[in-house]
Amino acid sequence: MGRLHNLQGWDMSDNTLQGHIPDELCQLENLFHLKLGGNQLSGSVPSCLDILQLDLSSNSLIGPLSGAVGNLKVATYINVSYNQLSGSVPSSIGSLLSLVNLSLAHNNLEGPIPSSFADCLSLEGLDLSRNSFTGVIPKSLEALLYLKHLNLSFNRLQGEIPSGRPFKNFSAKSFVSNHGLCAGSQFQVPPCKRKTSISILKYVIPGILSAMLLVASIFWMLMLRRKKNATAAAHTILTPQVFWRRVSYLELLHATDGFNESNLLGTGGFGSVYKGTFPDETDVAIKVFNLDLEGAFASFEVECEMLSNVRHRNLIKVISCCCQIDFKGLVLNYMPNGSLEKWLHYQNSFLDLVQRLDIMIDVASALEYLHHDYEVPIVHCDLKPSNILLDDDMVAHVADFGIAKLLGGGDSMTQTMTLATIGYIAPEYGMEGIVTRRGDVYSFGIVVMETFTRRKPTDEIFIGEMRLSQWVANHLVANAIVDVVDATLLGTEEDHEFVSKRECLSSIMRLAVACSAESPEERINMQEAVAMLKTIKIKFSKQTAVGGVKTDCKSNEVCSRKPHISEMLDNRLQCVKK
Repeated sequence: MGRLHNLQGWDMSDNTLQGHIPDELCQLENLFHLKLGGNQLSGSVPSCLDILQLDLSSNSLIGPLSGAVGNLKVATYINVSYNQLSGSVPSSIGSLLSLVNLSLAHNNLEGPIPSSFADCLSLEGLDLSRNSFTGVIPKSLEALLYLKHLNLSFNRLQGEIPSGRPFKNFSAKSFVSNHGLCAGSQFQVPPCKRKTSISILKYVIPGILSAMLLVASIFWMLMLRRKKNATAAAHTILTPQVFWRRVSYLELLHATDGFNESNLLGTGGFGSVYKGTFPDETDVAIKVFNLDLEGAFASFEVECEMLSNVRHRNLIKVISCCCQIDFKGLVLNYMPNGSLEKWLHYQNSFLDLVQRLDIMIDVASALEYLHHDYEVPIVHCDLKPSNILLDDDMVAHVADFGIAKLLGGGDSMTQTMTLATIGYIAPEYGMEGIVTRRGDVYSFGIVVMETFTRRKPTDEIFIGEMRLSQWVANHLVANAIVDVVDATLLGTEEDHEFVSKRECLSSIMRLAVACSAESPEERINMQEAVAMLKTIKIKFSKQTAVGGVKTDCKSNEVCSRKPHISEMLDNRLQCVKK
């Protein structure tokens, strides 16, 4: 890349790029537009860039913002939100005289807001929300006459909100969840007290904070003792970052209208999920744990740790949490299209073949990340359609990590109690409590079968020794896949795409059987599954683009030689048959 000296714009956003951002990009002297958001990039923000527009949002960047950020003197747009940046913002940020929009939201930044922001006179948008900024809002920001959008919400700011321009045009949502702020009634914060009261508070508050810190430290030490199964490496890597951005119980109560049943989205093994709406009109899902249930507290701990650290477009994201002695809740991204289970088994819901295939690719990609791309392999342990949620664009997100496990010390571990769902549990997990990545692969195979047959593994037709996986395998061997898949996916034999659809579904079911083999050693892994599913989709897309697969063979079989993927799955199917 460093040799593309004429390159002016580069957009690689929303992919799965990993590793560090190479310093060679700094050699691109004509580059003015760089978009790498929505990837899995790690490391720090390069300090050598000189660019107009920079988007590194939604990655896994860590460390502090270098003082060399002041070298971006020509930059007009910088977005490094949704990362894991820490430390304080350097005062050199004031050197960015051309800056129009800056977002540092959803990081772990702390310390005071630099007063040097006042030197960025061109600023129109500034988003510092959901960090851990402390201190007062610099009064010098009143000099930013062009500032139209300001978001300082969900920090730890205190003191009086400035009243001069441009603050007269801001609303309360710019300052929400900064419990130490005060101002007039228009910002919905308490009025500022007289100096005499403030002087007293200077002595009282440190004492209270010290006591709270002591209690929190003792509480955290007790929680650490409970983690008997996690390895030392896992503890080093997983820190509950979500605890740094807590919301209050009162905020959740207001967001859900008192946890009204009309906002209930569903119930699970350890609690209930409600739809909530915050004052800034953001819709969220709020998972409330029933602490009367055994294992609920541990489930809350696990979800906090897992979801606050993993980052992937197909995993549900934690926005915040509420942790009190008698109440535990998680604030998650709201998925307006509900669960895959709803789309498969409720009336008046339908997904076509390509939609179902795309959803399975999304789920497989999430599991591939958990199993192979994260620092410590994570096993979900409870994959099923109700834990697969769909957003506005029908993109799938794997949710509910309440019983997930870290494989910090090897490829497997054993637990005494099995909490997963009947029908989706791998045999070795259900009978012996052995937790491995191959157990998730088995569950994924069952979910694939259910998705394309619309038959649950607990369906009443599966009695005795007959299970969903064996039922599908038997029909594959008999070349009768048409008899098991959802008939709405195929249409009639007169349909010009009938043969290509049948061939596509046969390949998908071969993969599902390869995932759900009885022996863990015979199952494919999620890297293979992702590659195979993508190949199946490409092949099907090509066939439908040219009007389907032409055939004049007996038994209506495809004449052309099967590709390598089908040969692989056929071989595994023969093993299952034997």
